[in-house]
Parts: sequence; C-alpha cells; structure tokens
Amino acid sequence: MTATLAEAVAGFSPGLPLAVAYSGGADSTALLLACAQKWPGSVCAIHVHHGLQVAADRFEAHCRKVCAELDVRLTVCRVDARHRPGQSPEDAARRARYKAFDAAVAENQAWAAIKNIALAQHADDQVETLLLALSRGAGLPGLSAMPAMWSRRGITYHRPLLRVRAAEIRDWLAQRCVSFVEDPSNSDEQFTRNRLRSRLLPALEVAVPQFRDTFARSAAHAAQAQEVLAQVAAMDLAAVGSPPRIADLQHLGRARQANALRHWLRSDFDSVPSAAQLDELLDQIAACQTRGHSIELKVGRGYVRREGPALHWYNQPVLL
Repeated sequence: MTATLAEAVAGFSPGLPLAVAYSGGADSTALLLACAQKWPGSVCAIHVHHGLQVAADRFEAHCRKVCAELDVRLTVCRVDARHRPGQSPEDAARRARYKAFDAAVAENQAWAAIKNIALAQHADDQVETLLLALSRGAGLPGLSAMPAMWSRRGITYHRPLLRVRAAEIRDWLAQRCVSFVEDPSNSDEQFTRNRLRSRLLPALEVAVPQFRDTFARSAAHAAQAQEVLAQVAAMDLAAVGSPPRIADLQHLGRARQANALRHWLRSDFDSVPSAAQLDELLDQIAACQTRGHSIELKVGRGYVRREGPALHWYNQPVLL
C-alpha cells in the first residue's frame, strides 16, 4: 500500500552513518531533510555533477547552500555521464552515478564509515520503470523494477520512498516551505520516461486509481520469480563451469541455457545481451558439434568467443 513520507521514513532503519544521494530536486530534498531530522549528525549527502546541462552548476550551488543550512556534510562528485552510441542517456547517467558512489567510498577518508546510501526514487518512479520495461519487451529482471534494498561493492543501497507518491512528497515540502530545484530535462518529452509521466500516469489515475499498489505487487512477483531463476542459474553454472563449457551447456534445455548465460554475463561482466544476441548464441551452441566450429558473436557490451571447450567473453573483438 502507498504510504505518507512520514510513515516511510518512520519505518526506515538503515545502519548509521547514512549517506543520501542528493540531486537538489524535490524527492532527494525531502529524503535528505527527513533523514537529517531523524538522525541529526549521522547523515551526510553526495551530489553527482553530471555535467550534461547548463543548469548543473546551479544545482551544485543549491545543494551546497541547503547542506550548509542543515549542517550536513556534502561530497560533490563530477562525472562524465555522456552516453555511448547505442546506449540510453538514462543508463549512462545511472552507471556514472554508481561509479561516483563507489569512488566516494573508496577514495574519500570522510566516507570510510559509510556503508549505507539512500536513494529517493518513489512510487511514481517505480511505475514508470515498470512501464519502460514493458515498452522495451524486458524479461523478469526489468519487470522486477527497482528493489527497495540491495548491496553493491560493500555498500547497501536503500529506496525508502518506493511506496510514497510524487504528489505526497511535493505536498510535504510545500507544508514546510522547503525550496528545491527543477531539472528542466524532466519536462522534455523526447525521453520516453517523461512522456509516460506526463501522459500515461494521469490516464492511469483516472482509469485504475490503485495502479501504484497493483503495479508494485506485479513487480514484487516478478522479482520473486527472478530470484528463483537466479538460484537455478547459479546451480547450472556450478555444473557447466565459468567460463561455461559448451558440451555441458548442451545437456541443458534451451531455456536453462539462456538463463545460465544471462546470469554469467550479468554477474561476471555486468553485460546484458539482447534477445536477438542471445538467440543467435544459443543457435551457435546447438550447432557446435565439432572441434572446428568457431563462435565469435557480439553479445551485450562485448563479444563471446569459443576457445577450446568453453565460451569466453571479451569487451573487444579478438583479432586473429
């Protein structure tokens, strides 16, 4: 069920000290203020300067001002968030943010004790993420949308506002006369997420008023099913090896081959194959009946190549 911001923060109990990812926008402003009030002296902030728009310097200046007023330590990380050909701007910015978080923890002595970072995505963001996944024909990992908590490189990330509506967050700030910055790119409808926000969510509000709750349940069901598939993939990879041996893969059904290979590529190389790439790789594995059968295919952000009895992944093509 959706919750108020106060209810969400009251039920949020991460390890302290806590860092809040702070963009200066409404959502992260509310999260930072609520956390700083709940745990005074135990909350710091990290602002990622993406350098993608003219307003970025203004965002940073605003964040510095607010953190000074709250007596919250602020770390600013400047990143190159430009996207590569074929990569979505949203994915490029996301990857740059997490690299900035990793660097802040690894390189900043003031962050040595930080083991928990809070992110401000809310219930409307969760719906948009699920709709984006549906629009792209995503599998269970995409349909699982955003987890409320997960770990990466020794840091636990939290999304305590996933049950809070966007309108509730803005109302909470308005009641307290708290200022925040508006990112002009959020109204640019060249981005699919913004079109979903401005056109589809209002229609869903009329047609299915409870859509935030029902969509969240569907995402939770998908996440549970994906957890089972990940466990099966781990067992299968333990049997076929990593790198996976072709002959052992061939003893699995096609669906389990696909599941195991997705898991191998994602967990070992942070690379996600397209459906077409994975289908071609499975076809090549099925046809691989002789020692002379070569495999070298573009898969995800790199290449899968047969070397002897096994498959190997490279982020560049192998020159013979």
